[in-house]
Amino acid sequence: MAPLHVALIMDGNGRWAQAHGLPRVAGHRRGADVVRELVESAPGLGIGTLSLYAFSSDNWQRPDREVASLMALFRAFLRRERRRCIKEGVRVAVVGRRDRLSAGLVREIERTEAATLEGSVLCLRICVDYSARDRIVDAANLMARNGDRGRDAFVRALGRAGQESDASLDVDLLVRTGGEQRLSDFLLWECAYAELLFVEQMWPEFGRESLSRAIDTFGRRERRFGAVPAMP
Repeated sequence: MAPLHVALIMDGNGRWAQAHGLPRVAGHRRGADVVRELVESAPGLGIGTLSLYAFSSDNWQRPDREVASLMALFRAFLRRERRRCIKEGVRVAVVGRRDRLSAGLVREIERTEAATLEGSVLCLRICVDYSARDRIVDAANLMARNGDRGRDAFVRALGRAGQESDASLDVDLLVRTGGEQRLSDFLLWECAYAELLFVEQMWPEFGRESLSRAIDTFGRRERRFGAVPAMP
């Protein structure tokens, strides 16, 4: 079986922290530890691409202090994990707008992407200031300017709109933690035929075993892509 593309909506950090009498930022820090654990275990579970919804374009509406803490945490994560990613063969790609990020964070992103470019064990796509609707609109505008038509041209335009080369990767399994059951503007095109799994666990509780169970659930589903079931 080909390596899987698994997408994770990492929801529930703040609620987990509040339930434990901690500030919301403590939940985000614990969530970063979970990311490290899952990146280490993903290849062994048959995952070739892991897409994480770290910060949506709508998340700018959160309190300034929380946004600043998230951005500082993301920058520290990149700096701390870069050497480990190189060693483990993990290629890091950050997907989303960069014009609203600080110059220091953009530099850290560029350094990490350049340093891990040759990684072939796992592609780790971290979506920051990301909106699937905005990317679709940008791709449509590119097509209109170039006079392009068709799905293949759209996928290429989607990649150019996001400045990435793997925009055509269909998602096999999307998991959202935290109990909510919606996509929240995440990988709308790529999830056209994804299997969806919504779990009650908050993100800080979603570790290696949880991801393994999600893969097991995925393996029991029949994916027909519009066709009829195979005859026995």
